[in-house]
Amino acid sequence: MQSLAVHPHLDNEKRGSAQCPSKIYFDLTCVSLINHQSKTVLHMKRYTIDQFMATTSILGASFSADEKRILFSSNASGIFNAYTLPVDGGTPEPLTQSTVDSTFSVCFFPHDDRVLFTRDQGGDENYHLLLSTPDGAETDLTPGDSLKAQFMGWRPDGSAFFVATNERDPRFFDLYRYDARTYARTLLYRNEQGFDVGPISRDERWIALNRANTTSDSDIYLFDVAREEVRHLTPHEGAISFRAETFDPASRKLFFLTNEGSEFKRLCTYDLASGIVRDHESADWDVVNTYFSRNGRYRVTGINQDGSIVIRVAEMVEGESAGAKGEKPAELPVLPEGEIRGVVFSQSSARMAFYVNGDRSPDNLFVHDFETGQFKQLTQSLSKEIDPSDLVEAQVVRFRSFDGMVIPSIYYKPHEATAINKVPAIVYVHGGPGGQTMRGYTAQIQYLVNHGYAVLGINNRGSSGYGKTFFTAANRKHGREPLWDCIEAKTFLASLGYIDHERIGIMGASYGGYMTLSALAFRPEAFKVGVDIFGVSNWLRTLESIPPYWESVRKAIYDEIGDPVNDIDILVATSPLFHAKEIRKPLMVIQGANDPRVVKAESDEIVEAARKHGVSVEYIVFPDEGHGFTKKKNQIEANRRILEFLDKYLKGDRMTIAK
Repeated sequence: MQSLAVHPHLDNEKRGSAQCPSKIYFDLTCVSLINHQSKTVLHMKRYTIDQFMATTSILGASFSADEKRILFSSNASGIFNAYTLPVDGGTPEPLTQSTVDSTFSVCFFPHDDRVLFTRDQGGDENYHLLLSTPDGAETDLTPGDSLKAQFMGWRPDGSAFFVATNERDPRFFDLYRYDARTYARTLLYRNEQGFDVGPISRDERWIALNRANTTSDSDIYLFDVAREEVRHLTPHEGAISFRAETFDPASRKLFFLTNEGSEFKRLCTYDLASGIVRDHESADWDVVNTYFSRNGRYRVTGINQDGSIVIRVAEMVEGESAGAKGEKPAELPVLPEGEIRGVVFSQSSARMAFYVNGDRSPDNLFVHDFETGQFKQLTQSLSKEIDPSDLVEAQVVRFRSFDGMVIPSIYYKPHEATAINKVPAIVYVHGGPGGQTMRGYTAQIQYLVNHGYAVLGINNRGSSGYGKTFFTAANRKHGREPLWDCIEAKTFLASLGYIDHERIGIMGASYGGYMTLSALAFRPEAFKVGVDIFGVSNWLRTLESIPPYWESVRKAIYDEIGDPVNDIDILVATSPLFHAKEIRKPLMVIQGANDPRVVKAESDEIVEAARKHGVSVEYIVFPDEGHGFTKKKNQIEANRRILEFLDKYLKGDRMTIAK
């Protein structure tokens, strides 16, 4: 299912002291905690949002044809552009220099220095696929208005690549093959049945197609390109998830994920000749993806393990060491603390590019050389002005909700929080609805924690990653049971002993914004403030205005949340807009004017309705953003204003620390 969510001041307290075992002294930029029993002193600096946003966000990786450079995306200029960097290290060189719209790199051409990248306009998510030649010239390979294009991979020999676009019918994506020399294209699959186009076999005989029946029930179909026939591979009864991931390099097997007969998704194979299905790889958590290196030597698997991504890399080999599956674990280097993400191989598979991300360290790009066994860190993303020791490590915590269901969460505790120095807290709700708060660096959260706010990233019922029973527990219950989990999160925070139970707020983006509005409208006594970032206020309008290219998952969305025609009463009852008169606590609303998922009217109307009833509302609209903010200037402004709002209405003048 498509998600409603995508791809974040100085305190001016006066210096003071208190007659107590621990003291906190404030100046404009630094906090010192003195423990008189241990005689230890913790110096913690307060950082501005400008310092946090001086950190560089980078993503994606592709090796050049000679395997000497890596292509990636970076917002070092304040907006995302495509850059290259030597594998031996050096200074990133920009390939694109957009100052208006974010540009995201896709890949190098396999045999030369041409580059593919994507770009939308002002966050409208109508991404086009563009070509950049070595002389800097740009060409839109998917021209037209109101269309969306997706890069789908390369032919193994590099002579062609595949692109899906919805230009023919805005509801569905057709699949084309583009000639890598002339850019002439051939239609491979005309999508008139509303499938999601999946992987393409390397011999181009097969195209896997996915279909979401509901958010928890899905199927795989197989399109025979030569015969132009579609075959259903996964007939079943009940709610079972099936999703095609990749074909093996020999085009003999389809690798797919399923939770049939279990709580968690595992990796299976379907033999294209015999139809035999076999289990291939599993864990005690969800297997979330798998893919092969370009030459087929390695296979990568991602596992969602209790809020962290664990990467496994297998090498394809023959002989006893290969076992029955023809593969063995690859030898990887011992890396800095953090999670490996975004693994990509060079064409020869001699090198592997990847990111390492930690709670106190944003994504940094590395390259590992399999022949020498050495690896090299190519970037240093965290701002040089920030000391990582001033940031905090996340903790995985759990609490029991109103009905006994265990709710897993990711928790950030400020350094200065003690039983004597109690701090305010925020229940932070992820997007989705079926999203997940995970460990890893988040500038927005670290910024708030650095300024004295405890943050609990709740994974309320309905979140991904904790089994299909937990995932489906929120269906048709939004605005009720998942919200009650958030209320219980407040109780959990208050029980910790160092949280001021009277200063707990709620905050979130997209579906998390909806949960924020729901909390203020349906449980107005629970939280002291709410911060809604492009959240749904009126389900009727949101469900009627979803982008046309979500047609393949429309039924699944309606099944989970409600049908705007047949379930009007339910949707009115669970839409905060129709209950705005109940909102009493201060509210901040932040919106991108070009948001195609949660349109601006959702925020306009809840702001108007709340103000009509005398609520203090601060409203910020960014004219050049969509669903998620990609420009640093807007991220800085939004987060600065959020902290000012929280300092005023949540922290206020009540300080348990000395003045």
